[in-house]
Amino acid sequence: MEHSDTPHILAIPFPAEGHIKPMFNLAKLLSHRSHRITFVNTHHNHNRLLQFTDLPSFHTQFPDFHFASITDGIPSDNPRKGALINYLPMLITPSARSLVAKEFRELFSRLLEKNGDQWQQPSCIIVDGLMSTIVMGVALEFRIPVIAFRTYSATCTWVTIFMSKLAKEGAQQLRSNQDAENLKSASANIPGLENLLRNCDLPPDSGTRDFIFEETLAMTQASAIILNTFEQLEPSIITKLATIFPKVYSIGPLHTLCKTMITTNSTSSPHKDGRLRKEDRSCITWLDHQKAKSVLYVSFGTVVNLSYEQLMEFWHGLVNSLKPFLWVIQKELIIQKNVPIELEIGTKERGFLVNWAPQEEVLANPAVGGFLTHCGWNSTLESIAEGVPMLCWPSITDQTVNSRCVSEQWKIGLNMNGSCDRFVVENMVRDIMENEDLMRSANDVAKKALHGIKENGSSYHNLENLIKDISLMKLELLLLRVNDAYC
Repeated sequence: MEHSDTPHILAIPFPAEGHIKPMFNLAKLLSHRSHRITFVNTHHNHNRLLQFTDLPSFHTQFPDFHFASITDGIPSDNPRKGALINYLPMLITPSARSLVAKEFRELFSRLLEKNGDQWQQPSCIIVDGLMSTIVMGVALEFRIPVIAFRTYSATCTWVTIFMSKLAKEGAQQLRSNQDAENLKSASANIPGLENLLRNCDLPPDSGTRDFIFEETLAMTQASAIILNTFEQLEPSIITKLATIFPKVYSIGPLHTLCKTMITTNSTSSPHKDGRLRKEDRSCITWLDHQKAKSVLYVSFGTVVNLSYEQLMEFWHGLVNSLKPFLWVIQKELIIQKNVPIELEIGTKERGFLVNWAPQEEVLANPAVGGFLTHCGWNSTLESIAEGVPMLCWPSITDQTVNSRCVSEQWKIGLNMNGSCDRFVVENMVRDIMENEDLMRSANDVAKKALHGIKENGSSYHNLENLIKDISLMKLELLLLRVNDAYC
């Protein structure tokens, strides 16, 4: 279905599940409001997404939503199995990024040729902040406005921008060579966060820091930034970001906004589209037979790899806590392992293990009373939206910043500070499941999140402003093209 009076948006996520999901939700919201969408995945993720998407039902709901794909820069014969972190280093090499940029330009050129009518040409690019260098050259060449979508929290976005600018200026590393105890307690001196973040809370250098800094600096060239957060959660930092970007749209939690604004009469809900792996729904049946607020949900996301030693420590701690638990864990981690008999017995009595779970539905289940999490931003925001207290075990990228905010700023969780000792796990699981103050705080923040997506809420209002501004971008682009034709 073609609409000559509506904008055509290219949506380009970073090729990781935690980035694809919120971009897909945003694209569905814009498609629901009659925007034409071209969603650009890598070939690998494109095939995975289509495998778990009911296309006929999806296109009935979103008739002007189109899928496209480009290379991820890795040779096709290279396996992309297991956690993303196993092949992430190959994704961010200069040679891989160059191939991605080349194919994106070719795709963009094809879209221009295919849509000869200028009303149908791409009028705006919404790009993941970590894909900024891929699109900026094309955007400048064809004078297409770019809106960055940062899938981090506003706080971590601000931290990363500040650190990127320091690195560009050649300033000393924020993480100094102090001894471990001083490092933990020393302030990171991030403007606006001096009393919150310590040096050890800053994103760790996992071999991707230079890549992240380069993409972040390129991202600051965008016309605007979209954030999957809400104003009542991070007000002062959102204000600081407005000093860098001409427009800031905080429209989170996106997954709940999507559910609120998009309705369907089909048996296949659009909110279940966009998955890249099969979910085991048997855990929902198990949860339905548990007492209210009795179950600890455990998931470390799609990137974190537990060692066998860490696995055993967590497992002993969970079983010894005597609390029911639902654990998302790849079965290959425990198959053919020497699992102690007491863990098998304790898990059979109180636990339930699945390869992957429908997380939003799990967190919304009345039986769930706590969440042991890596503190990726999607998981953090989904837990916030449902008022579930968090037990935080962060390890990479933005997770350390999120964990600090959860435990020290928002007071809706506890930070394990990197420990997975079985006795620490046991005691902290009991604490998170029995701490009434955390439960009250989590419920209070959840109410603020719910208010933000209502018709008079800030996230709803910001989405409306985004839609209006995208329409203005299209008109400005058309006027520019008309002016070019007469010059």
